[in-house]
Amino acid sequence: MSLAVLLSGQGGQHAGMFALTQALDAAQPVFAAAATLLGGTDPRDLVRAGGPALHGNRTGQILCCVAALSAWEMLRPVLPSRSILAGYSIGDLAAWGCAGRLPPETVLRLAAARAEAMDAASGDGFGLAGIRGLSGERAGALAEAEGCHVAIRNAPDSVVVGGPADALGRLVAAATAAGAQRAVLLPVHTPSHTPVLAAATDRFREVLGATAFQRPPPGAPRLLSGLDGAAVFDARAGAEKLARQISETIDWAACLGACREYGATTCLELGPGHALATMARTAMPDARVHALEDFRSGDGLRAWIGSAT
Repeated sequence: MSLAVLLSGQGGQHAGMFALTQALDAAQPVFAAAATLLGGTDPRDLVRAGGPALHGNRTGQILCCVAALSAWEMLRPVLPSRSILAGYSIGDLAAWGCAGRLPPETVLRLAAARAEAMDAASGDGFGLAGIRGLSGERAGALAEAEGCHVAIRNAPDSVVVGGPADALGRLVAAATAAGAQRAVLLPVHTPSHTPVLAAATDRFREVLGATAFQRPPPGAPRLLSGLDGAAVFDARAGAEKLARQISETIDWAACLGACREYGATTCLELGPGHALATMARTAMPDARVHALEDFRSGDGLRAWIGSAT
């Protein structure tokens, strides 16, 4: 068995996102480290309170990393001998923590720095839109005509596009007229993974340059870059991609393709939501795929992993 573990991006934060990990002894240092970055508020209390605060860029990125790192502590004891890690957007950074390249407290500190750099670079009046049912080339041409940029390639016929909010509105209408199955504005106001955030890439590159990376421990999972699906062997080269993915197009379809090529037979999404699991079912139709939130207990998750080994 080869297990592909996918780390979620932002958007799915909700009140129950720590239901399976909140009482896990091994995860308590992760929650404590996050609280110091959230003004002293325990992330478990924050999500239970709900509301718009969960979706602020800085808070959301920290929470997504907490979700991944705390769930990893539950998964770690039952990992198969062959496993792969790939993260979507902020999940790319969380994957470095799960792979043993960065300690959890450093991952969370970097998540805060990443979000702060993005907020400083983007300003107001921007957003993202999702388009499905047109070829990537066609969607890209429509985006370019409106002065927008392809932010994420999710599949050959599914992209996320970023740019000025008014231009995205015109793009959604144009894509619908061109026959898109779905073309919608997303509830996101940061044009992530587009050249608009070039200054954020430069700033985060500086932060990463002052960060000490760890050698992966024996038996650590294979780490894939969330930018292009390539295996990360050299920490500095991989960190450069971590910086670049803030302002360059993410090829998530390539990440899923790499999981398939490395022989993944089981796939698990760690983090809030089910979006990556849904995409993985399409990209890897022969694999057993679940999201963490499909399980009602840690014992259920561990039994499922064990049944595949």
